[in-house]
Amino acid sequence: MGVFEPDSPGMHTTDTVDYGICLEGELHLELDNGKEVKLTPGACVVQQGTRHAWHNRSDKPALMCYVLVGAERTS
Repeated sequence: MGVFEPDSPGMHTTDTVDYGICLEGELHLELDNGKEVKLTPGACVVQQGTRHAWHNRSDKPALMCYVLVGAERTS
């Protein structure tokens, strides 16, 4: 699980397949192509090696639960 406080930026990638579900609050998932997706409680996201950042644009903490599965980059 991860708690994201407001204004916690940072583009990053991982060598994993990431499964995430928003449990409380709301988060914005920013992708490297500039697109953003708003996650609210019950929303799920699956990523594999994408460059991304999480943003809490509210004034309340957001709670996410993640499962990360190891993977190898092929390119």
